[in-house]
Amino acid sequence: MWMEPQDLRFEQVRVLDAEGHLVGEMPDLSDEKLVEMYRWMVFARLFDERAVRLQRQGRIGTYAPFSGQEGAQIGSIFAIERSDFVFPSYREMPALWVHGMPFTQSLLYTMGHVRGGYVPEHVNAFPPQIIIAGQTLHAMGSAWASQYLNDGRVNLCYLGDGATSQGDFHEALNFAAVFKLPAVFFIQNNQWAISVPRSRQSASQTLAQKALAYGMSGVQVDGNDVLAVYQVTKEAARRARAGEGPVLIEAVTFRHGPHTTSDDPTRYRDAEEVQTWLRKDPIARLQRFLSNKQLWDEAQETAWIR
Repeated sequence: MWMEPQDLRFEQVRVLDAEGHLVGEMPDLSDEKLVEMYRWMVFARLFDERAVRLQRQGRIGTYAPFSGQEGAQIGSIFAIERSDFVFPSYREMPALWVHGMPFTQSLLYTMGHVRGGYVPEHVNAFPPQIIIAGQTLHAMGSAWASQYLNDGRVNLCYLGDGATSQGDFHEALNFAAVFKLPAVFFIQNNQWAISVPRSRQSASQTLAQKALAYGMSGVQVDGNDVLAVYQVTKEAARRARAGEGPVLIEAVTFRHGPHTTSDDPTRYRDAEEVQTWLRKDPIARLQRFLSNKQLWDEAQETAWIR
């Protein structure tokens, strides 16, 4: 029997709507943990804005902003253990910080310092990978070692939507699925691979459905909903840790700024698209939710930022 692309249906997982109202099952998170996640997201945004200014002043090198993707990164990294391994691209600074990477290390990296790519021994992460999708193969080597050693570790590999067009991505998924490796592929689909839109990268309705062709589980989540991201990554990590095989997560999000500071997104993105996504800002969404629960207010935010 023939199967057509339109026969596949992926329902996007969501816990909070754009206004911060609960529309799905609330994950098991304490009030303290919710506030901690929010603070990390705000800190990441402030760091990102400052880093862009530093680059414009010539004090650091070319920089890849991540504003708009805080929900995807913080939600996913909070869902794994410090003993698990993380494989980042060049845009996952917030995730690395939560996992134990010193902020100073990130600054050295942006300055091109000889020690900038160094990862302290206590941090279970690999250096940021500039080669698109290169980290997917590194992650599978680590995942294979975890399986062989039976150490209970999950290997979380971050990548962008553009990386799904690379051969390394497909090799990694095939290898992971065949050997049922303890790996989680986390795609931050921010809609643009530099200046190439998602529609020109893949004809599939979702990136999550690519998992099915390799024989692994896949899920699409609202990447601007930090609680939904936490929820699906937690379940993906549980499956991988239990020996149930790898999982592919597609977090649908948007980068507010340029691909890097050497890029001008106004040349290929229209203002209406940007404004539409700005209204879905992950920080504002969580802030509204916390305010509704009386866990956070403007006075607290002002005092904390100062």
